Amino acid sequence: MPLLEVTDLRTYFHIRSGVYRAVDGVSFSIGRGETLGIVGESGSGKSVTCYSLMGLVPQPPGRIESGRAVFDGTDLLRCTPAEARAIRGKRIAMIFQDPMTSLNPFLRISEQLIEPLLIHGKISRTDALARGLAMLEAVGINDAPRRLHQYPHEFSGGMRQRVMIAMALITRPELLIADEPTTALDVTVQAQILELIRKLQRESGMAVIFITHDLAVVSGLCDRVQVMYAGRIMERAGTRRLFASPRHPYTQALQRSIPALQRKGEEFHTIPGLPPDLSAPLSGCPFAPRCPSAIETCRSGTIELRDVGDGQQSACLRVQKGEIA
Repeated sequence: MPLLEVTDLRTYFHIRSGVYRAVDGVSFSIGRGETLGIVGESGSGKSVTCYSLMGLVPQPPGRIESGRAVFDGTDLLRCTPAEARAIRGKRIAMIFQDPMTSLNPFLRISEQLIEPLLIHGKISRTDALARGLAMLEAVGINDAPRRLHQYPHEFSGGMRQRVMIAMALITRPELLIADEPTTALDVTVQAQILELIRKLQRESGMAVIFITHDLAVVSGLCDRVQVMYAGRIMERAGTRRLFASPRHPYTQALQRSIPALQRKGEEFHTIPGLPPDLSAPLSGCPFAPRCPSAIETCRSGTIELRDVGDGQQSACLRVQKGEIA
């Protein structure tokens, strides 16, 4: 039985210019100890999907139009506020993308770091501070005893990111949602953080949803990957399978855009065109206007995510019909 199962999630933003369909029919599941990667361009709906699960979509203008998100028997989209408070922050934790705006500038790091422990755990303040100190050291902050009692403005951007990671991991959650957790970190510290997450997974069976633009990180960390575009899932597969044989033109275009794969002297590959306007109803494949393999039938009707063999699912009509690989 999956730890979390999301079914037909639709999150729309009702604004003056129309209805912005940020997440439009997303379904997925994740088991204990598993790592699921969610990749795609900015604006594809990756973060909004997870904000919906955490109850962080501002309402209004946001609204969860439909769907279910069952976490260990509890529907996160329909549970009571008390049930939500008991789960979020303790059993489900999130690392946010922007550490600059996620920390309160008026509170010391110590107060913000141990807050989840004091709220959710029966623990003394002394023991909470000891665990907070240990977690700061675990995420690679030097001189942690002194740093623990400083304010956010005394930390660099990368150090603030590490504090956010420590806050998310301090309760040892069952599910960790990591939204670009290593964006502000250098390569060495990035490797340390990823290894820390792997270690906690081995010790506690923690599941991880990893949101990122960095396909290299996904290839080395995740068990399965789903590729999002225009609020929908374009492809889903095991990590090795997805990188060895992508079965959607959008996934193939993303892989060709990886800088490390470019040959010296060649022109850098970019995906032509722009993402679609999500405030207008989309017909057919949303990637069709930018896809070199698109034909007229790709631009109409409803195209669903379907099995295409080897445990792989694709939302490409031509791949489903066997017309292209």
